[in-house]
Amino acid sequence: MLRSIFSSLAATTLVFSGLAPQEAKAASCTQASHYGVGDGYHGRTTANGERFNAYGLTAAHKSLPFGTRVRVTNQANGKSVIVRINDDGPHVYGRALDLSYGAFSQIASPSRGVVSVCYSRV
Repeated sequence: MLRSIFSSLAATTLVFSGLAPQEAKAASCTQASHYGVGDGYHGRTTANGERFNAYGLTAAHKSLPFGTRVRVTNQANGKSVIVRINDDGPHVYGRALDLSYGAFSQIASPSRGVVSVCYSRV
């Protein structure tokens, strides 16, 4: 009985927040870096076949499908940006997300190199 009360409460909370239960998205957290400026990637072909624009709002992820839109939030300052997955990677152990220089610049100073972020599909 207690379980059904909690399930009902959770569903009600999601409805009030404007999300149907099946639309709720779980956030994942990781370290994110940036690429595209000063490393030779700007203008090269991405894994999905398009030309990489370092100043665009795109990202690389190891397992999300190309075209997936993701909200990325910097844990330190709360700034967020919505990016489109267009590349595979990152190819560094312990990271699940590489942001284009332009996307990274929206949430942190590029001089930081790496920041802690949480991300979820939108």
